[in-house]
Amino acid sequence: MPETEELTEPKKQTESARNSRPKRSARRKRNKSGHGRGGRPTATLSFPKHAVSKCVRIPQAILDQNAGNQCTDKEATKFAGMAYTGQLGVEISSGIKYGLLERPSPGHVKPTDLTRRIVRPQKATDKRDAMREAVLNAPGISDAYKHYRGEHLPDLPFLKNTVRDTFHIPEDKADEFVTVFIETLKDAELLEDVGGKQRVLDVTHTADVEGTSASADEHLKKVSKGVSVQSTDTCFVMMPFADPLGGYYASVYEPAIKKAGLKAVRADADIYGTGKIIDQIWSGINSAKVLVAELTKRNPNVLYELGLAHALKKPVVLVSSNEEDVPFDVKHVRVIYYDVNDPFWGSKLIDKVAENIVSALKNPKEAMLFRDGEG
Repeated sequence: MPETEELTEPKKQTESARNSRPKRSARRKRNKSGHGRGGRPTATLSFPKHAVSKCVRIPQAILDQNAGNQCTDKEATKFAGMAYTGQLGVEISSGIKYGLLERPSPGHVKPTDLTRRIVRPQKATDKRDAMREAVLNAPGISDAYKHYRGEHLPDLPFLKNTVRDTFHIPEDKADEFVTVFIETLKDAELLEDVGGKQRVLDVTHTADVEGTSASADEHLKKVSKGVSVQSTDTCFVMMPFADPLGGYYASVYEPAIKKAGLKAVRADADIYGTGKIIDQIWSGINSAKVLVAELTKRNPNVLYELGLAHALKKPVVLVSSNEEDVPFDVKHVRVIYYDVNDPFWGSKLIDKVAENIVSALKNPKEAMLFRDGEG
């Protein structure tokens, strides 16, 4: 009996210890939910580890040496004249993320039509357009592109902060992500130099990239997660009244604000009337959850209202058709740029303004002209 007791007690302790541990299914469930300790979002490491141009050689080799037929990963690297290694496995994985390769069956890869358009273009723009499609395919890279399209890329320290805070890339992977992101934008000809800064071109809503409108809506839904908006919440628009800029209120800004879930308010249409105009403008700005400022042509009334927004520490989405009209002391804030010569500029601007309004609601301090201790 004593022996039995000695054997039974450890068994009970083991059983007790086992019950005290989190169940494996619960741990799995927590990990799948995308949250780790403290309820923080866990980082997704699914972004490609190579720039898109560095992922072309293996699918091209399959196309050239194997007539584009499916093959194993090891056969694929052999066609490219290399022995299979873990690093080449990562390169194949990056190619799949860009949509240059697909897996028709487990352990096998096959080049896609995207690869064919890059390595065997039928017209002058095929390679560029296919590269841009690859950008929109790639997890992480696509989100960062949509975040900055139509804007200047910030300086590296601020870009890395956004990568960590907005896209939840871990500290030790931020440099790698930024390097791949910038190189890939260059590969796809999505960066242009403007006054010594790099602006990200907005190629959404073009005839060359299919499904971009639906993609923009999906991106807005993703950005909107966690944002709570009431039916009475307003967005105050600061812009000139005279055409052509004045006409953008009904054609661009009102639809964009509605898309973000807020009610649009503008001084001339909704506030001007009896009483002191300045009191009504002050009230409109003060009661708004977020504001939009059309800076093109540096309208004095707009700049005055911008000053009131600064005094009230309100988040503002800045918009301009050119950099020269953006006051120097607010250039550190994100600015959306648009080009009226682009046939799709209105649709692009609606999507971009809606996204930035939601971002300003989610992180209002990032959209404030001056934060605490500044100005």
